[in-house]
Amino acid sequence: MGTVSLLKCYRPFFSTLFPRSAPSTPHAAIFRTKNPQSFCTGSSPPLTAVKECGESDAEGLTLKKSAPEVWLHNTMSKTKQLFKPKVESKVGMYVCGVTAYDLSHIGHARVYINFDLLYRYFKHLGFEVCYVRNFTDVDDKIIARAKELEEDPISLSRRYCEEFCRDMITLNCLPPSVEPKVSEHMPQIIDMIEKILNNGYAYIVDGDVYFHVEKFPEYGKLSSRDLEDNRAGERVAVDTRKKNPADFALWKSAKPGEPFWESPWGPGRPGWHIECSAMSAVYLGYSFDIHGGGIDLVFPHHENEIAQSCAACKKSDISIWMHNGFVTIDSVKMSKSLGNFFTIRQVIDIYHPLALRYFLMSAHYRSPVNYSNIQLESASDRIFYIYETLYECESFLNQHDQTIRKDSTPPDTLNIIDKFHDVFLTSMSDDLHTPVVLAGMSDPLKSINDLLHTRKGKKQKFRIESLAALEKSIGDVLTVLGLMPASYSEVLQQLKEKALKRANLTEEKVLQKIEERAAARIEKEYAKSDAIRKDLAILGITLMDSPNGTTWRPTIPLPLQELL
Repeated sequence: MGTVSLLKCYRPFFSTLFPRSAPSTPHAAIFRTKNPQSFCTGSSPPLTAVKECGESDAEGLTLKKSAPEVWLHNTMSKTKQLFKPKVESKVGMYVCGVTAYDLSHIGHARVYINFDLLYRYFKHLGFEVCYVRNFTDVDDKIIARAKELEEDPISLSRRYCEEFCRDMITLNCLPPSVEPKVSEHMPQIIDMIEKILNNGYAYIVDGDVYFHVEKFPEYGKLSSRDLEDNRAGERVAVDTRKKNPADFALWKSAKPGEPFWESPWGPGRPGWHIECSAMSAVYLGYSFDIHGGGIDLVFPHHENEIAQSCAACKKSDISIWMHNGFVTIDSVKMSKSLGNFFTIRQVIDIYHPLALRYFLMSAHYRSPVNYSNIQLESASDRIFYIYETLYECESFLNQHDQTIRKDSTPPDTLNIIDKFHDVFLTSMSDDLHTPVVLAGMSDPLKSINDLLHTRKGKKQKFRIESLAALEKSIGDVLTVLGLMPASYSEVLQQLKEKALKRANLTEEKVLQKIEERAAARIEKEYAKSDAIRKDLAILGITLMDSPNGTTWRPTIPLPLQELL
């Protein structure tokens, strides 16, 4: 599956001055949508400087009159609060992106699926959304990894940015409005540091620039930490030249063998935190609606962002700070530093990407979610049921006249659809309560199966109209959730292939077992027949008998079913 590189090609270099370069073009999504025009994305043009303090963007569109109130949990206030956009009908959202030095793990997947959901939902409600998600392509970790691999750091970060984009496409995350990189925004970063220095919130030591946290009395308000309890806001050891151990670097002087840019304080590169303050100001201004990321960013990263942005502009104001919970393994946070992580690639090698997306949406985004094979098997089994139901419905409708007469859908069907629609809007507007939405899909799916397969359903008046309406209602919600595949038949085949891979089987082997079982039944060797069925069930393959013969589908492996 291809992707358009988000990063321009650079000439390999070490310990050389980095040029300023232009932002790049976002990649394109490849999954089917029910309403493509409502999910279009565009790239914002780069600004030559950070927006002026207090400067605002633009006039807005008119929202749908029926749009519900949206309530989101604010980490700053520790409560859910009503979302009120700063500019009518528009949403400005900045989400901290990856540090590109390795493949992304499923903890990253949870962050970006969560904010993709929020992005999609705001668009569904009629908001015009400017969604900014950055790449950190200049960082200590990147430099250390590049030295380890004997690779140019920009080449390395470019490669892993491209790999990240492939992962996001695979997980059906829409491209943000713009994806800025640190290396392309050095003038804006330097400009912000100068403002912070001029306003008296930073100091210079031997070419390094540090933020002086004692000058900002509100430091710690996001994380609810007292200054004396804070660790240094650095990814490296504490510098004894600091006035306070919690002071953090805005600019780091150049070291031999490391990339650098010229600045008023000498050659060097930015500290970790300043990049997001500067790039969010470039594209959204100092005052915007939502700033998000994983809960691990609350301190020090987001705490330091607040200090920097307010030091540069007193009118800096973010309405809502949103953070998602950890992905855990055995109740321990998954992270690269602990070595207890699975990359997205490792997981989707044996499980379908939409199963991973479904799994990560099956718990509320602020709750921790524990990764396990049982959970992924359950998610795979559930989405197979969803897509199989919709495939059978689609196939049936394609074979019948779908001329829908006005007001021809029966009241019982309309009630099911209305209830599902209400559950969807109410739950998504209540701090993205996706587990309730996923559970709410059960009734319309059951209705489809009843209409397709039961004697009573087959006799129902306006059966075709009911099926068409139910299929559309579910498809519309799947689109907003990012769970709509390009083709139901294709995704079902892909899910079967993943199940065979986990079972270490081929389809030919399964069909051979089906034939052996059929022969055993003819010979009335029922114990052998049952043993074949059970052996396959242990591996996650269930057999289904019908008047037309025996078929198979993936299922949760029998030993794992016993643990549920």
